[in-house]
Amino acid sequence: MQTTELIHLLNQSRKMEAIIFTGIQASGKSTFYRDRFCDSHIRINLDMLKTRHREKILLHACLEAKQPFVVDNTNPTREDRQRYIVPAKQYGFRIVSYYFQANLEDCKQRNLSRTAKLMRSAPQKIVPLVGLISTAKRLVKPLPCEGFDAIYSVAIATENTFSVEELSHEV
Repeated sequence: MQTTELIHLLNQSRKMEAIIFTGIQASGKSTFYRDRFCDSHIRINLDMLKTRHREKILLHACLEAKQPFVVDNTNPTREDRQRYIVPAKQYGFRIVSYYFQANLEDCKQRNLSRTAKLMRSAPQKIVPLVGLISTAKRLVKPLPCEGFDAIYSVAIATENTFSVEELSHEV
């Protein structure tokens, strides 16, 4: 393979990126998307799309178009994440995980304050407490063996900033 072909393939693989967020509600996922990926990646979000059928259509469109995307859902289990990892790998996408580490009590407080905050001119919905607790109980930390090429840990550093750290490739 010639050097120019190799460079082209490397550039293509960087552009073809599937990012999968994992974290409980009110852990900062949507704000992180808006701050870091809004201008470069399509947002796939079940709250906005309302049905898995619509989500699947948008996912397939991104894959076919080789369009970078972010799955901005809680994705608490390995099974939840596989619905995106398997097809993205088949299309040659680089798969990246952002794991939002958050204290349940902090998320409860942020969740309760959502009506006062605006996100793109629309109030964020308050998640019922049972939903937060249920997601927290099912939350499984992403691992490289799931098919991720990179895994990052994200924490809210201050109200308007995030701390991001690449996790080692533990198996």
